[in-house]
Amino acid sequence: QVQLVESGGGLVQAGGSLRLSCAASGSIFPINTMGWYRQTPGKQRELVADITSGGTTNYADSVKGRFTISRDNAKNTVYLQMNSLKPEDTAVYYCNALRWGKDYWGKGTLVTVSS
Repeated sequence: QVQLVESGGGLVQAGGSLRLSCAASGSIFPINTMGWYRQTPGKQRELVADITSGGTTNYADSVKGRFTISRDNAKNTVYLQMNSLKPEDTAVYYCNALRWGKDYWGKGTLVTVSS
């Protein structure tokens, strides 16, 4: 089993920045891809960004150029630096880890961007 704990959410004004962190513990070797998803009420959970163990990144078009995902394999932690935040970025952000074809999820952290 893999446990994921997110931190770093909160309230920020439009144009501001936040940094999310997600620490993995448990049976973590090997964790292949780690990523961030987000969800708003009534909508499906959507990919924000992910990163492979080798450092290859993938971003949703809506966040390209504004968000940066990074990973510290030694600390088993993935980060999401969010800049130039917009009200439409408001959502619950979930950390995800893929290990042996199985998805693991954190409980989520709320990001609210005020206009």
